Amino acid sequence: MRAIGIRAFGGLGVLETLAVEAPPLAIGMVRVKVAYSGVNWIDVHVRRGAFLGRQSGSQDWPVILGYEVTGMVDAVGDGVEGFSVGDLVAWCGVPGAHAELALVPAWRLVPVPKAMPLDVACALQLDGVLAHALSISVFPIQSGDRVLVQSGADPAALLLIQIAKALGATVIAMVPTEADGSAPRAAGADHVVVLEAGAAAGQIESATDGQGCHVVFDSLGRDSIDMSFASCRRRGMVVLYDARSGPVEQISPVDLAASGSLYLARPHLADFLQDAAEVRWRTGGLFDAWQSGRLKVGIGRILPLDAAREGHLALESGAAAGKILLQI
Repeated sequence: MRAIGIRAFGGLGVLETLAVEAPPLAIGMVRVKVAYSGVNWIDVHVRRGAFLGRQSGSQDWPVILGYEVTGMVDAVGDGVEGFSVGDLVAWCGVPGAHAELALVPAWRLVPVPKAMPLDVACALQLDGVLAHALSISVFPIQSGDRVLVQSGADPAALLLIQIAKALGATVIAMVPTEADGSAPRAAGADHVVVLEAGAAAGQIESATDGQGCHVVFDSLGRDSIDMSFASCRRRGMVVLYDARSGPVEQISPVDLAASGSLYLARPHLADFLQDAAEVRWRTGGLFDAWQSGRLKVGIGRILPLDAAREGHLALESGAAAGKILLQI
């Protein structure tokens, strides 16, 4: 079968279209014929070696990328209940999704409602589940909270904005350019801070009437962490959930105290998908919100499997507008 993967860590040039054997069935596993697979920052991080480490001698090659899928059940292993060949399913958080066939533990799967397009269901996997976990579990947003979302035009941020608004928050989205501001405004952001306009701190102070934010959701890391600290109110929380500009390596507990007795969280999504009940609770809520019209999903590009490199380039260059999917 065809798959997108790497045989070494590095830049765009290490991405390959591979010919590999179909994954064999195992107890408790389901094999899925992939329809759509999302291109996400985790794929970029893994390709660069940020998560797997750079000791390639201890790494099994090749590594097949892709961490979210919608598709049709192709085969069911022993011990699996509740799924049959032909069922439409989705999942996130298990590698190997950029392929014609993928193998996943049955407890990770959720059924896709008949009325939901498979591309939409895929776009709600990693980004949607992340937004749900951040706003419901990591920092349970309350009505009246002031929420700052860094990188406010990316797919996860746009879903996070919508959920925060539904929970009654005042939402501030931060974007690099004025052109990037239209998407968070359409998602319901009350204020959009444009970095190219300058005086970002002043814009945030004005938007919060000088009180600061209850929570800042930061996906950039190195280039934004100081701004995130400065934007919080006393005893506020900074949630660092990615490091797209680079890792945050030097934070002292004294920095949190000096910034107003802040709390800092660095969640790992796998810890918020611990069992089948939690997977279905998060994904089911997202599916219900989309079906009722309370949650909008923006799909920017649908590319063929062999064009995965184009998707990576769009993410890294900042040219991506909306969710990027591979259609297999």
